[in-house]
Amino acid sequence: MAAARTAEAERPRHPVDEVPPLGRTLVLALQHVLVMYTGSLAVPLLFGAAAHLPQDTIALLITADLLIAGVITVVQSVGAGRLLGVRLPVVAGAGFAAIAPMILISQQYGMPAVYGSMLAGGVFGLLVAVPFARLVRFFPPLVGGCVITVIGLSLMGVGTQLVAGEDPAAPGYAAPERLLLAAGVVAVIIALTRLSRGFLGQIAVLLGLVAGTAAAAPLGLTDFSRAGATAWAGVPEPFHFGPPEFPVAGVAAMCVVMLVIFTESTASMLAVAEMTDRPLTPGDLARGLAADGLSGVLAGGMNSFPDTLFAENLGLVEMSRVRSRWITAAAGAILIVLGCLPRLGAVVAALPDPVVGAAALVMFAMVAAVGLRILQRVDFRDGPDLLIVAVSLAAGMVPVTAPHIYDGLPAGVRIVFGSAITCTALTAFVLNLLFHHVSPTARRAHAPEPGSAPQR
Repeated sequence: MAAARTAEAERPRHPVDEVPPLGRTLVLALQHVLVMYTGSLAVPLLFGAAAHLPQDTIALLITADLLIAGVITVVQSVGAGRLLGVRLPVVAGAGFAAIAPMILISQQYGMPAVYGSMLAGGVFGLLVAVPFARLVRFFPPLVGGCVITVIGLSLMGVGTQLVAGEDPAAPGYAAPERLLLAAGVVAVIIALTRLSRGFLGQIAVLLGLVAGTAAAAPLGLTDFSRAGATAWAGVPEPFHFGPPEFPVAGVAAMCVVMLVIFTESTASMLAVAEMTDRPLTPGDLARGLAADGLSGVLAGGMNSFPDTLFAENLGLVEMSRVRSRWITAAAGAILIVLGCLPRLGAVVAALPDPVVGAAALVMFAMVAAVGLRILQRVDFRDGPDLLIVAVSLAAGMVPVTAPHIYDGLPAGVRIVFGSAITCTALTAFVLNLLFHHVSPTARRAHAPEPGSAPQR
C-alpha cells in the first residue's frame, strides 16, 4: 500500500492540474481577464442601450456581469463536487445569444419579466444538463470543428469594429493612426511569440496590450477620466428591477437561449479538451453545462446575463500553451474583485479600442484555426463529410454577411437562425445525423454480415 501511494505521489500531474507559482499565475490570469473584458462589457452595453436604460443602471449591469462571470469561471475551473464545473482552463462570460430575446421581453413585458424569464431558463438548464450531455456522441470532430471554426470567424467582425470604429460615416473611422496602432499590437504579439519560448512568449498578448496602450497615449486615443468618477467599491443590488415575473412566452424564449448556450459550450468544451489532451467524459460535460445553467439562475437574481465559455480565451490557451485550470480560476477571482470594485473595472474598460480590437482579432483567428485543426481529424476522401462542412459553414456565415436577413421572421426563429454559431451547430448536427446515423447507408454500415454472429 505504501509503495502504491508513493508511486501515485511521484506520478507527474496533468498540465491541466498543475499549480504554477503565485506571481506567474496572477500575471497569466490578468492576461485572460484583459482578453475577455471587452467582450464581457459588450453585452450589458448593447442590451442597456436597446432597452433605454439610464447610465447608472447600465453600470450596475456591467458590475453584475463581471461578478457572475467571475463566480462561474471559478466554478468551471475548480469544480463543485460531482455537481458543477468541467474542471478545464476556461473563462465564462455573458453570451450574445441572450441579447435579442431579452430586448423583446423587456419591450413586451418589462424588466422584471426579463430577469424572471432568465431565472426560469437557468433552472431549466440545470434540469436538462445531464440529458443534453448524453448527446455528446452526436458531436464528433465533424460537428465540433465546424462550430469552433464559425465561432472564430463570426466574432472577427467585433474585433474589426473595435479597431476601425462603429460608424463608417463618422470622422476618424479607420483613421491611419488606429490601423497602425492595431498593426503594432499584432506585431508585438508575433515578435514576442517568435523570439521567446518562455514566460514572455506566454504573456505576449498582455504585453501587446500594455505596449499598445502606451503608444496610444500620445495619439490622444486614451481617456481614463471617467474612471475617476466611478465609485471605488459596491456590490450589485439583487432584483434591482423588482420582484421577478414569469410570462410564458418569455420563459420559453430563455429556455431556447439556454439550449443555444449549451450547444456553444459543448463545442467549446470539446475543443479545450482536445487542446489539453484531457478526455471529456459525459459527466464532465454535464457538470460544465450545469454551471451554465447556474449562471442563468444567479444572473436572474443579480441583474446579469447567462454565461457561455469565451472563445477568445480558448484561443489564448492554445497560443500561450499554458493549460493550468488554476490560472483561469485566478482570472475568475480577479473578475469577482472587479465586480465589487467598479473603479478598477472602469480603468480596464478604458483601454483603447484599437488596442483591444487588435488582440481580439488574433484571439478570434486563433479560435478559427483551432476549429480547422479539429476538422483535420475528419476523413474527407470518401462520403458526404466535405458537403456537411460546406453547408454548415455557409449556414453559419449567412447571418454574419447579412445581419438583417431574418428580421422578418418570428422572434423565436430569429433567436435560432440569427446566430451564426447556432445556425452552424444545428446544421452540422442535423446533417451528421442524416448521413451517419439515420440514412440507409449508415444502417447498412452497422448491419451484421450475412451468416455472421449478431453484434452486441
